[in-house]
Parts: sequence; C-alpha cells; structure tokens
Amino acid sequence: MDQNQNIPNRNDRDRSRGNFNRPKSNKEWKLIERMVMSAQDEQRKSRRWGIFFKLLTLGYLVVALLVFTAGKWSDGMPNSGKDHTALVDLNGIIMADSEASADRVVKGLRAAFKAEHAKGVVLRVNSPGGSPVQSGMVYREIRRLKQEHADKKIYAVITDAGASGAYYIAAAADEIYADPASLVGSIGVVSDGFGFVGAIEKLGVERRVITSGDNKAMLDPFQPVDEQQKAYFSSILGDVHQQFIDAVKEGRGDRLKDDPTIFSGLFWSGRQALELGLIDGLASPGQVAREMIGQEEIVDYTPQVNPFDAFVGKLGVTMADRFMAMLGMGNIRLQ
Repeated sequence: MDQNQNIPNRNDRDRSRGNFNRPKSNKEWKLIERMVMSAQDEQRKSRRWGIFFKLLTLGYLVVALLVFTAGKWSDGMPNSGKDHTALVDLNGIIMADSEASADRVVKGLRAAFKAEHAKGVVLRVNSPGGSPVQSGMVYREIRRLKQEHADKKIYAVITDAGASGAYYIAAAADEIYADPASLVGSIGVVSDGFGFVGAIEKLGVERRVITSGDNKAMLDPFQPVDEQQKAYFSSILGDVHQQFIDAVKEGRGDRLKDDPTIFSGLFWSGRQALELGLIDGLASPGQVAREMIGQEEIVDYTPQVNPFDAFVGKLGVTMADRFMAMLGMGNIRLQ
C-alpha cells in the first residue's frame, strides 16, 4: 500500500484550512455584518457627543467672557423717565479697587445728581470705614455736587454701621439718618502692625538692613522701636485725625454737641448719636425717600462691579497690604 495515500496533499490542506476560517453559513456572515455596523454606529455617536460637549464648553466660555466684560462696555446707569429717589450704596471697607472705592461711589453720585427725574439722593451707608484718602475724595465730591446742584439734597442713611471713614463721608450730606441700633461715629485714626524683636532673638536670627537715609527703615518690625520715629509717625496720624475732625465740623456745624468724646474714637448707637448731634433723625432709606424727598420709588444708581474686576481689585489690594507690611506698618485707617 502506498504510504502517501493517507497523507493529504497540499491542496487538501489548504482547502481544509480555508474551510476552517470561513463561516459555515450566510447567517454567520449577517451576524458579523451587524456587529461591524453596530460598532461603526457607536463610533459615530461617540464622535457626535464629543463635538456636542466641545461646543457646549465653548458656548459656556463665551457667555462667561461676556458676563465678565459687561461692565467694561456699559456703565449700567439707569435711565428712569419719571420722578424718583436716586440711591447710591456705600457698602463695605472703603479702599481703592473695592466696592466702596471713591471711583465707584463718586461715579454713582454724579449720575444720581445729574439725573433729571431724581428729586433727591440717598447715600445708603453700611461700612466700618477704611482709607482716609478714599473717604476724603468722596467727601469733597459730595460738597462739590451739592454746590453744582443746589436744588437737589443728599441724605446719608446709615444701616448697620456708619463708622470712621464712612461717617467722614456721611458728614458731607445735607442730613444724616440712622436706625436706633446702628453703629455711628468712631472718629479717629489707627495704624497697626507687629514687632518681632523678641522672636528673632530667641530663634538666633540676625536682621541685616542696609539703607541710604537714616529713617528709610522706620518702624522696622524686626528692630526695637525708635522713640523719635514713633513720635514722627504719631504726628502724621494726628494730622490725618485733625483733617477728619475738621471735615465733620464743617459738615455738621452747630448741630454737634459740645462733647470732647465725639472725636475720641468712640462709637455709639443710632439713638445715642442723635443725642450728640451726629445724626439728624432715626429713619430707614425707604422712610427718607417717602417722607423727606417725597418720592417713594427708588432707582439704584450704584455702579455694578463685574466678577473679573472684583477679583483683580482684591488681588491688587492684597499686594498693597503685603507691601505695607514689608515696610513695618499697617495701613492707616480711619477708625
């Protein structure tokens, strides 16, 4: 018997191998086709959803950009066509690039005084004070606007607090009102900081300062206090305090009682402030609009701050505070 009879030839092997890889029926081919088509559909859907979410993200970014820059394209000032009471807010700590900055408050006041149908202006005050420079700028602008618009009165109305620099500003108004429980006054000046002389001695740290000028490193917190430099800085605070006192006396006139504690830095409740002549009465902003100005409808002229500007402003203020701390002194504040 031929030994090669039981050995499949090459063609038989190829056919056998081909038959092994080929589907046995049309049903199997259709199943494979459906699987391939399904995979392609899933890929197309995945791409479409990817494009959708990318467009959604882009739209969100565009809207956010418009919100952040809205304040740069429009001053946001109202334009009421009928008689009303104009309202401007003085809210928060008074300092540059804040909601209570001189630029922002003055912008609102100018628009309020200029508005043809505004029959009076209410400056709604809720602030513990802040920068004497910013406070003085608003004070002087109110005095100027009163002269320019002699037929339009401005009323400062204190809500929670009208202290320090906030009272400095309020003193420029024609009249001041507050709630019986408001905090009013605090006519004084403060600058605070820290001394680390004992701490660096315990740590064995040597402080090295090189200056050109005997007083360039004045009040360095890592050096003992120099009494002459301390006296000099105290004289600066005293001068700023006197400016504050003069402004209050100019604004309030003979309505102030002859009481030495008024300018000592103390503060009082609204009811106590009325007895001292620091305010003219007890009333809310709505009451003043209705009863003093005679226009119950209130239109807000406070410029709006967009979130981007607020963030940048806070960043700038923080950097300024750090710089003052490096000089060894805190910010000078009306308090």
